Amino acid sequence: MTGPAEDNATEPKPRQRRHDPDRRERLIDVALNVIAEHGVAGTSHRRVAAAAEVPLGSMTYHFTGMDELLEAAFNRLAEQTARAFDQAMLRARNPEEAVEAIVGLITGDVLNRRESMVATYELYSLAARRPEIRTITTAWMARSRDALERHFTPDVAVMLDALIEGLTIHRALALDPMPDSTVRAAIQRITAA
Repeated sequence: MTGPAEDNATEPKPRQRRHDPDRRERLIDVALNVIAEHGVAGTSHRRVAAAAEVPLGSMTYHFTGMDELLEAAFNRLAEQTARAFDQAMLRARNPEEAVEAIVGLITGDVLNRRESMVATYELYSLAARRPEIRTITTAWMARSRDALERHFTPDVAVMLDALIEGLTIHRALALDPMPDSTVRAAIQRITAA
């Protein structure tokens, strides 16, 4: 015959839930890393959950499907990049400093960090195939242009925005990237017009 204390010893203890209020945000950040490493095609709930070290069920709890996860990840990427872009333009006190800020964006780490660059190209590729994703790229371009318009006319801001994208891609993919002086000269030609 056993007593009450012995009976309680054999009962399984209730499993405690891990308190992780920022899990959804962390999953979005991890998804960006997975996208950069494996591409959109290689990104899955299972792969993101494993990289985040969370149960697979967390993915379906926080995201209705891969589309929602991809949109959240790409919105995060656009927000992070646009914020850095905004800050660079806010620090510039005049058009000359704005030109140097743009040179720094194109040649520095903000737009050229490998993970964010690869994820950006994945976003562009997905947006080219799926028009609904273009809302992310369209909003991102509008925000970039707004930041540029602090120092330049709307027409010049549009040209600079396209130049920034193009020069960033050229520098990222070239075996011998163009020198900073060429980047600066291109920006100065557009801003002087």
